[in-house]
Amino acid sequence: MSGNGTIGALALYLLFAWLISAAGAAWLTERKGYGERTGLVLGLILSVAGLLVAVLLPSRPGSKWRREGPLPRRRRRVTAR
Repeated sequence: MSGNGTIGALALYLLFAWLISAAGAAWLTERKGYGERTGLVLGLILSVAGLLVAVLLPSRPGSKWRREGPLPRRRRRVTAR
């Protein structure tokens, strides 16, 4: 253990994994038609396992996932001349 008041690198990496999994699960569940809150709950409570659950959830009819596919299209910028 290092000195008092310091955070270990492992704890910092685990914190980042927890936050990224919550954000990723929220994004996925919103695209699949369940809403962001469902993904946040999955990601915050189950951490990385919640992200995997969000990946395995079936998409709802009419959701962005079904209309646009798994990844959203990048829109081109229209420049005025």
